Amino acid sequence: MQDHRYSFEIDATPQEIWRIFWGKQTGDVLEHGDVRIEILHGGDSVGEGLVRHCRFRVPRYLLSGGVAYSWEWLTEVKPHESWRYDAVGKPLWSRASGWTRLEDLGDGRTRVHFRETYEVFNPILRFLLEARVHRFISRDNDKIIKAAIERGIEAMRAGEVRAATVEAPVERRGASA
Repeated sequence: MQDHRYSFEIDATPQEIWRIFWGKQTGDVLEHGDVRIEILHGGDSVGEGLVRHCRFRVPRYLLSGGVAYSWEWLTEVKPHESWRYDAVGKPLWSRASGWTRLEDLGDGRTRVHFRETYEVFNPILRFLLEARVHRFISRDNDKIIKAAIERGIEAMRAGEVRAATVEAPVERRGASA
């Protein structure tokens, strides 16, 4: 079994980061580079039970055209704090579990902690390929997750600024009428 951990800091509050990940509806599709995530079931009001189908890059030597798929469900959801996912993926039929935790550093900064365990079901393929494939996936995840959060925060803040500038004139017109 492989075990990968990393953390990074973001100029955003845990609440802002939470808004990027949560509030997704059934049928929503999120894309970032080679990663595509389709929300199959949005879960309950805090995201507990969310089910997603993911597409991501893997080494071409797996003979899948460099593409892998996973089916993931989220549990242990604690709003603005943490969540867990469990997944089944292919090729290299495998299972993974991941934990994300948001640590409030104060002054509008958050440290994001991520951990994933990964295990290939077939013992021969586990011995031959598991470590190499998980290193490849983890290397991409380290970059992709941080970049996606940074882009999401930027877009969210830009949207809030746009919404405020669009709403302000409407409020003034309503007040003078």
